[in-house]
Amino acid sequence: MKTFSIAIHGGAGTLIKGMMTPELELHYKQALKDALDVGYYQLENGGTAIDAVEVAVKSLEDSPLFNAGKGSVFTAEEAHEMDAAIMDGKTLHAGAVSLISGIKNPVSLARDVMEKSEHVFLAGDGAMQFAKELNYKLEDADYFYDEFRYKQWLEIKDTDSFQLDHSAKKDSKFGTVGAVACDQEGNIAAATSTGGMTNKKWGRVGDSPMIGAGNYANNKTCAVSCTGSGEFFIRGVVAYDVACLMEHKEMSLQEASEMVINKRILEIGGDGGLIAVDAKGNIAMPFNTEGMYRACKSSIGKEEVSIYK
Repeated sequence: MKTFSIAIHGGAGTLIKGMMTPELELHYKQALKDALDVGYYQLENGGTAIDAVEVAVKSLEDSPLFNAGKGSVFTAEEAHEMDAAIMDGKTLHAGAVSLISGIKNPVSLARDVMEKSEHVFLAGDGAMQFAKELNYKLEDADYFYDEFRYKQWLEIKDTDSFQLDHSAKKDSKFGTVGAVACDQEGNIAAATSTGGMTNKKWGRVGDSPMIGAGNYANNKTCAVSCTGSGEFFIRGVVAYDVACLMEHKEMSLQEASEMVINKRILEIGGDGGLIAVDAKGNIAMPFNTEGMYRACKSSIGKEEVSIYK
């Protein structure tokens, strides 16, 4: 049997250590472990990489601790606008949604775009129309309300500031969740979901739903899910950049991931991290911030749940 594995993330940057209480750290680690376990269970029982990344991301979307699904941040209009993407490394099929609201699990809608439409990327009103045609239940605004996120927004509402997520230091956490997996057949997949930036305006979209920027999978190279300063990850086409270095420079998964996060993205002023797997089940989780909420597990006994370096 081939090595199978999964890695997940809940955002890079993380809460500054001084703001992280031992109790909160336990909550974060438990939420990461829960998502890791549901994803790994799929793989262990012969499930596909696509199934594994979807269920893992849904678990993270259902937790108020992460800026995706239930824990999504507030926009300038005091609303929630969510983005998600999923990609199958075996077929190169992909699905993505952006600027959607009221959808409990955006990653599942992205998968439906991939499997039930002729398209890759649906946004805004059109994506919502597609969801309604598939009889998606729309949650009330109360479902997405989180006291911590609301206070964050109140601090900067009616200003031109926006905040990438969680803390006193404007850029100390970028809230995105994601998963990458390699199944028993050696097929790989990636999924990413986010609630975007606090106080964002004008329908801003980050890298998370963009295939090749924040999310990418190709059996020939790797599956990648990114988290970080979205504008820079879009300019650097980060997820595809890792695959490209593996394909054309013949770098290993670890070498390519490290090169992109610790050199190439830094050179253009971006920070954050990524998780990646290849078709042999290898895992890489580099980041250039203080920390990254992350976890991984493989059939050869590797298991890790971490926040800081």
